[in-house]
Parts: sequence; C-alpha cells; structure tokens
Amino acid sequence: MKIKRIVLVTGGCGFIGANFIRLLNHRYPQWRIINLDKLTYAGNLQNLAGIEEGENYRFIRGDICDSERIAEIFTEEKINTVVHFAAESHVDRSITGPADFITTNIIGTFTLLENARKSWVERNSADGNPLFLHVSTDEVYGSLGETGLFTETTAYDPRSPYSASKASSDHLVNAYYHTYGLPVMITNCSNNYGPYQFPEKLIPLVLHNGLHGRELPVYGDGKNIRDWLYVEDHCEAIAAVIENGKIGNCYNIGGNNEKKNIDVVEIICDTLDEKLGLLPSKAARRSLITYVTDRLGHDRRYAIDARKIAEQIGWQPRISFEKGIRMTIDWYLDHQQWVEGVVDGSYREYYQEMYGNRQKIGK
Repeated sequence: MKIKRIVLVTGGCGFIGANFIRLLNHRYPQWRIINLDKLTYAGNLQNLAGIEEGENYRFIRGDICDSERIAEIFTEEKINTVVHFAAESHVDRSITGPADFITTNIIGTFTLLENARKSWVERNSADGNPLFLHVSTDEVYGSLGETGLFTETTAYDPRSPYSASKASSDHLVNAYYHTYGLPVMITNCSNNYGPYQFPEKLIPLVLHNGLHGRELPVYGDGKNIRDWLYVEDHCEAIAAVIENGKIGNCYNIGGNNEKKNIDVVEIICDTLDEKLGLLPSKAARRSLITYVTDRLGHDRRYAIDARKIAEQIGWQPRISFEKGIRMTIDWYLDHQQWVEGVVDGSYREYYQEMYGNRQKIGK
C-alpha cells in the first residue's frame, strides 16, 4: 500500500524547490504538499503560478529558524516527510556576507531537525514511514584535480562560507540519525540549471546579459569545470530517493555533463546568435565575454560519481547538456516577463499584493 505522504517542502518558491513542487503536483496527486518559504530575494511565488491552494497544496510564508512556527506546522499538518531545500546558496554572496548562510543553513536545518525529532521520535506522531530528506551540494567535498570523481565516501573539504555551512548542516543531519534514530537521507547534487533559476547564477546571467548585449563576466581563465544537471532530472532523482532510498544513506546526484565555464558561456552565445541573429553591431555575442578577477577560493573542478543512485535506486539523468541548455534558453526567451520581473524586483510586489505582510498564509 502506498504511503499517504504529507510533505513539508522548505524553500519551495526557490529555483529547485518550485520545480520539485511542480513535479510532485503532477506525479503524486495523492500527496499533500506544504510549501514553507520565507520569500527572501530568491523566493518567487510566480515560480508556482497555476498551482492553486486546496486539499493537496498549501503555501505558508515563514522562516525555518522559527521553531514555534515549525512546531505548529508539524502538529497542524501531521507532517511525515520533510524535503529540505531552503538555503542561502550563492557562493559570491557567502563571501561578502556569510552571516545569513550560517543562520539559514545551519540554525535553520537544526530547527527543522529538532522539530522532526520531537514530533516523530519523542511523540511518535507521524503516520506512515517518516522521512527527513536533506538536499545538499557537491561543493561540500571541496575541489578536484584534473581526474577523479566525488563519491558518497569522499572526505568533506569545503572551501567557501557557503559550502562550509552546507557541510555543517549535512553533519547535523547525520548526527540526528546516529544519535536519535531520526529517519534521514541526504542528497548531494551537482550544478543545476533550467527554468526559474534566479539570474545571479552563471547560465541565467549569461542568458540575460547576452540577450541585451551586455558584458558577459567570466571568472579567472574560465576553465573551472562543473558537472551540469538539468533541474527536472534532479527533481526526479529526489522523488526516486523518497520512494526507494535507504534510511541513513547519502546519494550523489550528477548529470554526467562536465563542462568548462567558458565552454558553457560560448555555447549560450552561439545559440543566442543562432536564434536571434547577431548583435546590432553585427558582432557575435562571444565578443561580449570579459574575463574578471577570479572569485576568492574558487574551486577548480567538481565531478559527481552517481553510480550508487543508479545501481541502488535505478535513477539516471535523462537530459544531456546539449538538449537541456537549448530547453533552458527556449524557456527564458519565452518567459521574458518573468525574467524582467526578477531583474527589476517587481516580482516581490506580486506576493505583497497577494498576501501583504501576513506570516501565516493558506490556512
């Protein structure tokens, strides 16, 4: 018999969280989804346009660090599954302002773990098989040389305040499993891309600037390597882990798409030239590429070994980078109103108009 899951999705208005809720809403209509999001700069209610509140979906504006509110949600909704996306995630921001990363990524995760422990372990109040799935990053492993892959047993070696805060939260999750028996799993993913990504990240930033003929900043020599994972593949992997993963385990999720940053930028430039024509100056968009001072502590290469999730759960990525980047470019070109609303900040007016300053939404 299938478990009736009541899923608390934290950060469900962000890039990956919103794509995940869309997947659940389509694939698991029998599940109830509780979307908890503070609506910081990266949280956008328009990412979930078309999904209405009702029997299977509720939105709550709230902070994962607010223990009293989290406790209320566990009690009111009888939460039996947590999928924890909510995090400060942009490395550049962590370098200039690390405090928010410590608060959200460490204290916020601790607050969720404590409430899950009290609800599921102390009071045994969860119906079905409870699960706390913590969504993390490959950046916790540090930097690779020219060869090798990150496995689930790779030693942690974070290099930025962001990755250090995520490593800390991973260790907390594991500690709650070993100390209290909390039913947890952790996923560590490679770089995501696709629809609804906030345009401070590489691919949407290059898309936006290239569309408008602006400079395309590339850190250092542009030869830093990342493994690119289409966001829908990532969401499908998480759903597969919920269904078939083993409690206490970690699963690496990668796209098998290693690319140098400069190669990604040039692919976007060439595709925009192909679809839109050259710039008004008749120059190709590659002429906009500008090399800038490298990021502090910039990891050279990430690459995921995803054999464990393939062998134990049967998940593999479906979308090649060549296909995924074209799908992403097409989406951004078809959703320019969404993009401009994020860039000029007017997207924030959307939730203020809908909800004002109320903290509790969708009772």
